[in-house]
Amino acid sequence: MEKYYLDINDTKTKKYIQIYTHIKNMIIDGKIKEHEKLPPIRKISEYIGVNNTTIVKVYELLEKEGYVYKIVGSGTFASEIKRYENKKYIDKNIIKFDNGNPSNDMFPIDDFKKAVNMALSNDENTIFEYDEGLGNEKLRESISRYFKSRGMDTEKENIQIISGAQQGIDIVCKGIINYSDIVFVEEPTYTGAIEVFKSRGAKIISIPLLDDGIDIGILKLKLEKIKPKLMYVMPNFQNPTGISYSKYKKEKLLELAEEYDFYILEDDFISDFKFDSDDNKTLKSYDKNNRVIYIKSFSKIFMPGLRIGAINIPKELMKSILWAKYSSDISTPGLIQSSLLCYMENFNWDNHILKIEKIYRQKYEVAKRSINRFLEDKINVRKCSGGINFFCELPRGFKSKEFTEFLYEKGVSVLPGTYFYDNIIDDRFFRINIAKESIENIKKGIEIIGNSLDEFLNIEKENESFMNKNLFY
Repeated sequence: MEKYYLDINDTKTKKYIQIYTHIKNMIIDGKIKEHEKLPPIRKISEYIGVNNTTIVKVYELLEKEGYVYKIVGSGTFASEIKRYENKKYIDKNIIKFDNGNPSNDMFPIDDFKKAVNMALSNDENTIFEYDEGLGNEKLRESISRYFKSRGMDTEKENIQIISGAQQGIDIVCKGIINYSDIVFVEEPTYTGAIEVFKSRGAKIISIPLLDDGIDIGILKLKLEKIKPKLMYVMPNFQNPTGISYSKYKKEKLLELAEEYDFYILEDDFISDFKFDSDDNKTLKSYDKNNRVIYIKSFSKIFMPGLRIGAINIPKELMKSILWAKYSSDISTPGLIQSSLLCYMENFNWDNHILKIEKIYRQKYEVAKRSINRFLEDKINVRKCSGGINFFCELPRGFKSKEFTEFLYEKGVSVLPGTYFYDNIIDDRFFRINIAKESIENIKKGIEIIGNSLDEFLNIEKENESFMNKNLFY
């Protein structure tokens, strides 16, 4: 608590700004650790000697600027987002394995410019008006055809256009999740989904992942005692592990959803490509009883900056999810919808998908070979059959946060595993994401990780030995 003390003596600057700056600087400098809980408003206001409303303003400003995040019922926590504001992190030569956005050279920029101009010419009188609730009808038809080509039984009437997958998760929760409802998630899983569920006051229960999908045995044990409203899964090339469910587990999960009466929220960002998997079919394509709410993000296969995607919604949930979408932003911008439609209809969408698949496959194969060469004998890497993520595990007793900081000094950034757990007990995992970097940088970066591992483990062992010796003096 002592580190929060501040002698407020600047009469020219408002108190809440002085306190905000003090806490912000501690977060940037690492004096307040990532995910560390900040003191309750009442406690810190009494300690510093200001009223509660001052601290409320401080916390609101910190949250608005991204330095903290709130979890309903738990408190306020320091974010990781702002760590790169520290000057030591500003380095364009860093090999970035912590960012899931595709590299810019994958985008069909020239053709998309033409698609935008076509959209403006075709719909110049209506393109900037609010669209109908579900989204552009012709775009929904086009997306419906794409979904059908991938084995899904759907119609345009079941499709809702959304402003990215994150919004999709949010409006599904807003539409069907009430306070204290149970949500099952994979462990580990996407942190953005965890935060959305918690913001709705849901109770989260994590089910471990095995190499072929969710642990069905543990899931059945949980289902016998607890009834979830929703289960959130990524069955193909899961984030962060990269694993894919077997056909058996996809079918078994759907059986359990029907037997125990819950919905499944399938988050799909890259199952369009097969890689080395035996079955890259979506869970939705196996769904005979309308148990799956399917979210398709276009961020990894088209342009992440467009913020567009689609939800395939069971008929009985359409009204509540449509209302949730309307209350969020009324509709996804018409120009973006019309431009994507023009691109899909006029610039050979199938060829684009084949091109992107080739690029991702090359990156995946290079990364897999490099990991086998430089990491296999040193640490555990989760078995996967494709995708853009590799999930790594340090030996017990070593912390990924310390390793990621050590690795950054060597010129490579990865994401600590703390991002992907609801309740982190053992922080020794980290994720390598290969979407952004070139083939050469993937080779170079993984070699640096392998070389850095030996040095890091030796240093940590020496430090531990030194500490143990000094305990007796």
